[in-house]
Order: sequence, then structure tokens, then C-alpha cells
Amino acid sequence: MRIRMHARAAINSSLCAYLLVCIPSACAAGDPSGKTLQVAGTGTDLLNEALIHTKKPTPDGEIRTSTEIVDLQGDLKGKVLYHVTTVIDRKKNTLVNTGHQVFSGTIAGSAPVMLHDSKFRFVVNLATGADTGSVHLRDRIAGPRVRCDLEVTGTGTNAQGNPTFRYVGTCKFARGRVSSTARAISDR
Repeated sequence: MRIRMHARAAINSSLCAYLLVCIPSACAAGDPSGKTLQVAGTGTDLLNEALIHTKKPTPDGEIRTSTEIVDLQGDLKGKVLYHVTTVIDRKKNTLVNTGHQVFSGTIAGSAPVMLHDSKFRFVVNLATGADTGSVHLRDRIAGPRVRCDLEVTGTGTNAQGNPTFRYVGTCKFARGRVSSTARAISDR
């Protein structure tokens, strides 16, 4: 009898600890903490709404800075505010984008997150139109502790002339922090 009471108390304590540390929205979709997820989806760069800040001619082309918004669908669902430096080299037939971007949205149904990336790089072959790039959303601003690395491939343009793309990659969620009280309860 005494053993059954301790076992029941341990189960109840573990359940209580889980409820204390699990955010309701994350619990509903399954707590992703400590998991690495394969992600994929599509996006549209709203280039027709870009704010061009500067244009500077160079011997081989031009350098421009702008602010754009990117719409993401799929496992990453949200918006990217994209502050980009574009280097166009007509001799090499390339366009290279670098700069800063912030993703705001959800990852595979997670709680809302904001992530910064200053290491992205996109390269467009101006002769063929081939467009590839990499994204490294690693600097957490708000929300769950997560890092995403994505490979991006251009898929053309939409009816408005905006570039479209698909992405694949991984998002790694950090292990959730458990308070010492919840840990002590769950260890019983």
C-alpha cells in the first residue's frame, strides 16, 4: 500500500512538473525543446515594394542598399525584414546579396520567435537566372531558443515579378530550462 502511494505521488509530481514548465501553446503542438527538425517551404521576396536607400555606380556595375520584406510559408511561417546590400557585377554576370535580416514567425507550429541573421548570402547568375543562397538564423531576439540553417533555391518569379524560392534545412531547438523546483519535483 505504501509503495503504491509513493508511486502515485511520483507520477502526479512528474505530471505537475511537466505542466509547470510546458508553455500551453508549445504543449498543444508537442514541445520541440532539444529537437532538431528538418524544415522546408517556399517564399516570395516582395521586391516590387523594396525601399531603395542608395545606388552607387562601380566600374563593373553598381552597389545598392535597400529594405525588403520576404513572405515565408511552410515549416517557417512568417515575415523576414531584409536589409540588403546588393552588388551587381556585369563583367562576372553576378548579383550578390548580403546584409542583415530578421525572421518573425513560427517554426513548425512553435511559439512565435524572432531570429537575426547577418551571415546570409544569395548569388544570382545574371546570364542564366540561377539563384542560390544560404540563411543562418542564429541570433535569437525573442521566443524559443532555436537556430535555423537553410539552403535556398530560386524558382522564378510570380505574376507581380517578385522572386520566388524554396528552402530546406534544419532548425535546432535548445533544451528547455526547467526550474530547480520543477526538477526536484520530477526527480521524486
